[in-house]
Amino acid sequence: MIFWKKKKSASDAVTSNIPEEASGHAQESPIADLRTLDAQTQDSRTQTVSDVGQSDLASTEPSVESLSESSAETSAAKVSWFRRALQKTNDLLRTDIRDLWKSEGELVDEAFLSNLYAILIRTDMGPSMATKIKDSIHDQYRARKVHQEDVLRIIRDRVAESLKSKGGTLNLPNTKPAVILVVGVNGSGKTTSIAKIAHRLTRQGKRVLLAAGDTFRAAAVEQLRIWADRIGCDIVMGEQGSDPASVAFKAMQRAVAEGYDVCIVDTAGRLQTQSHLMQQLEKIKRVLQKHVETAPHEVLLVLDATAGQNAISQAKGFSEAAGCTGIVLSKLDGTAKGGVIIPIAEQFGLPVKFIGIGEKLPDLQEFSPDDFAAALFS
Repeated sequence: MIFWKKKKSASDAVTSNIPEEASGHAQESPIADLRTLDAQTQDSRTQTVSDVGQSDLASTEPSVESLSESSAETSAAKVSWFRRALQKTNDLLRTDIRDLWKSEGELVDEAFLSNLYAILIRTDMGPSMATKIKDSIHDQYRARKVHQEDVLRIIRDRVAESLKSKGGTLNLPNTKPAVILVVGVNGSGKTTSIAKIAHRLTRQGKRVLLAAGDTFRAAAVEQLRIWADRIGCDIVMGEQGSDPASVAFKAMQRAVAEGYDVCIVDTAGRLQTQSHLMQQLEKIKRVLQKHVETAPHEVLLVLDATAGQNAISQAKGFSEAAGCTGIVLSKLDGTAKGGVIIPIAEQFGLPVKFIGIGEKLPDLQEFSPDDFAAALFS
């Protein structure tokens, strides 16, 4: 059973003709945005859950003015946004690096370089980048005194150089509909990231359709429905436990027939080691291609920045199995390990499309290597 949810209208039921697949998904804990849901309305198999009270939404939703994005946004403003995202990582670096200095200048010897290397590793930027930075400082200041700002400048320059070609905007075709498939592990912030991207595209004047493909968690479908109501976009939903590919099929059928600009397809969270569930992603991609041969145009992997080195393992598994085209790094403000973006971009050559720093709709920014590096050591 598939439900089409239109703005301010009741859901219509549509029968799916694609066989169901076995599930086997781990349950993901409900996130903060579902606090307003009545516990008795979680079962979406037989009825549409009543809308959340408008007063509850108003308490968390920013004003229209705060949501507006200036087309003339300056680099300084972007650096300020990134600085907020990287505050914990920045604090760790500055505090620990400052502790290396006992006087105005510090002699660059093996002990100094070893301590600096350990500090860099704690940001999860990886041994490769940490070694490059250590070697640069060794080559420039060997047996000489170095100042703290000189070290920060070298780190900033090496990081910016490493990430120079690793940023990028969404690569969407001019033809309709452009299709975005979103994947990731349970709890990575996938559904919230979809809402932020949909909000961004809607504000650009695009007509967006969401496909609630995480059919194994009623909470996930309901969360996405709430976001769709907030944003003002439409959504296609299926019964709990139904085949996710059937939801993708119906969503694409509607997106093509009604001329939507963008169709964003959510998927159930899965571990990169669950090969049978990874194969399910291939089925979803095949279903999308039945309607648009070149779909999906973007396969975005949502990674939780707080996962640290485990995010690298996730990137490896998903990039191989799902053919990812870009990364959305979520929860960057919640960790001192913001450097994890560096080894992910280096090892897998995947551009970082967006970074997220919160659960509100505007808390998403296109990734800029220069602004990222400047904010990391500002």
